[in-house]
Amino acid sequence: MLSLTLREVISKLKDGSVSAAELCEKCIARAKKIKELNFIVTENFDQCRKESVQSARLWSEYVTGRHQEWRKFGGIPFAIKDNFCTKDIRTTCASKMLSNFVPPYTATVVQRLQDEGAVIIGKTNMDEFAMGSGSTDSIFGPVRNPWNYNFCQLQHTGGSEEQGGSADWHIAGGSSGGSAVAIATGTCFGAFGSDTGGSTRNPAAYCGVVGFKATYGRLSRHGLIPLVNSLDVPGILTRSVDDASLIFNAVAGHDVRDATSVTDPLEKFTLPDDISVKDLHIGIPKEYHAPGLSLCVLDAWRRAADMFENAGAKVTQVSLPHTQYSIICYGVLCCAEVASNMSRYDGIEYGHRANVQDSTEELYAVTRHEGFNNVVRGRILAGNFFLLRRNYDDYFIKAQKVRRLIAEDFRKVFEGGVDILLTPTTLTEAPTYSWFTKEDNRTRAEEQDVFTQPINMAGVPAITVPASLSPSGLPIGLQFVGPNFHDRQVLTVAKWFEQQTNFKQLDLNYLIDNS
Repeated sequence: MLSLTLREVISKLKDGSVSAAELCEKCIARAKKIKELNFIVTENFDQCRKESVQSARLWSEYVTGRHQEWRKFGGIPFAIKDNFCTKDIRTTCASKMLSNFVPPYTATVVQRLQDEGAVIIGKTNMDEFAMGSGSTDSIFGPVRNPWNYNFCQLQHTGGSEEQGGSADWHIAGGSSGGSAVAIATGTCFGAFGSDTGGSTRNPAAYCGVVGFKATYGRLSRHGLIPLVNSLDVPGILTRSVDDASLIFNAVAGHDVRDATSVTDPLEKFTLPDDISVKDLHIGIPKEYHAPGLSLCVLDAWRRAADMFENAGAKVTQVSLPHTQYSIICYGVLCCAEVASNMSRYDGIEYGHRANVQDSTEELYAVTRHEGFNNVVRGRILAGNFFLLRRNYDDYFIKAQKVRRLIAEDFRKVFEGGVDILLTPTTLTEAPTYSWFTKEDNRTRAEEQDVFTQPINMAGVPAITVPASLSPSGLPIGLQFVGPNFHDRQVLTVAKWFEQQTNFKQLDLNYLIDNS
């Protein structure tokens, strides 16, 4: 049951062959069984059970004809990244600064899921304030990737990394690593991440699931605790492209509480099962043959291009010349907006407050030193430097101009006749924790987000789909990118690719149940 897709579960709920209450219990049992992966930081099991029992009754009435209406996701467990506000459920951003914060309201996209009957099984682990690409910098500890992972490992060592508990395990990717693991392991049937520079697509690729970033403005940011307002997008993680489409259609649309939410109406759609890519124009960015690109990812990319060409698509090389500047540009803009956004955490209104009585200035300083980790503090300091009056034009303004050039690259390619760009998502398969943490967080983020950050700069839609397994048995994901507001086209092409590859999601049932 836990290996089913969201679409399959809905079908079984509608015909009465599956009970929402039973489904919830199985998901909770799975979450408890694999808790050593450290992907859920706030459990919502009791409320999840209560709501699923209510949904089971409603589904029963629907199946027997006593009630004609039904809610699309009634009683189905979803996981929510811990930077989305959820009323009466702790929301920490994996930071000491918000370790006891319980929001009085729910983020719009989460509320729209709940309006369709979805139940929240828990809040998922992440990099602190979503700053990272590994889900390794959390006050709750790092998230572990379920692929090639020995579930007996921590049990035998008592969970101690000093005793060998961390040996040879791979990172889940970040910063939405907890949500990606929740989907990959069958703990839930849909999850939200956030995507500022690839933070949904990166862990999706590492964990062998689908990660969708919609056009900027299509999904409301209201209630998503901001990192970089001009780049942040709620991300959707699922086990199939169809499932991502289902969730997108349920939560997309204008929100008066979000000034960046587009007002253009969204026509709801269902992806067809019979898809043709004949005469489709696929672009291969030559700049994405980046240093550090592994042979297994390159091979998967080449095979995918051949697959499209053999199906009648036109595959050509294109150029995105300003891609080489995206990492530097992102670094400046990210730090500048982080410095601005983090200024609200001062120990006065909410969040962590240091035990300081001497002066307001000292209260601010000590609170922020205690509440933020080194990664967050480093970005705040860099951002304040970039925003100094003497530096503003040389850093922030120039970065904004380069961002415009990056967006123009994408616009020109699409206006030139290209329908979809096909690229890698990450340079390599999921690295080990020991390798990843040899360098600082910012360096690793710059390395791993080289293919995803430019998409956020341009605001265009993109999706990561599992393509194959590496020789070491780890997932490899490929990315499909489309023009602004062509979310449906991106999803359709991704579904065709998914059908051709027939990638089998990791079935952990036997391994977990026998650990």
